[in-house]
Amino acid sequence: MIAVIDMGMGNLQSVCWACKHIGAPVTVASEPKVLEAAQALILPGVGAFGDGMRNLRHRGFVEVICRQVKAGKPLLGICLGMQLLAEEGEEYGVHQGLGLIHGRVVRLTASGTGERVPNIGWCDVTITNPASMLFANIPSGSSFYFAHSYYVACEHGADVTATIAFGSITPPAAIQHGNVYGVQFHPEKSQDVGLELLYNFWQHAAQHS
Repeated sequence: MIAVIDMGMGNLQSVCWACKHIGAPVTVASEPKVLEAAQALILPGVGAFGDGMRNLRHRGFVEVICRQVKAGKPLLGICLGMQLLAEEGEEYGVHQGLGLIHGRVVRLTASGTGERVPNIGWCDVTITNPASMLFANIPSGSSFYFAHSYYVACEHGADVTATIAFGSITPPAAIQHGNVYGVQFHPEKSQDVGLELLYNFWQHAAQHS
């Protein structure tokens, strides 16, 4: 079973629908204890970094998430959920994150007439680590749907598994550190290629649980 963590931000139902579409059993985790029985965790979210962390703490999720990850359970962060995996974020002040990925969340800066912040729409994703199980059977250059104004600046380049081109920089589109995964795009809104990525995550979790 996949537990989709409810931190009160974002459309959980679209993520749950996508999981059901690929044949994965899924439940919305409104309480931390639900995470203990799950085979894998998904942390989705839309909104500001500080609000997201405040909600996770208020609902008692922070310690449980970290404990489940330490025990080896796969965790996938989506959009804001990926950013919360970092050590800290600078959106509307500096806020402490979950600290599951070494790095900090910084603002996108438009450097030309072709860039807009927030970055909303379909972007071609370059896979930088072909061994990443998330991108099994997904060609590099596939397009995913993004909606973000910030990105994770990873301390270790090896944690970056895919990127996009944005002006003069190539911010991470996907990251991985051990059993912790993150995607800046919305796989649940990225049609077949997004469903394939979620299927890869679920299959990996099911085979290793």
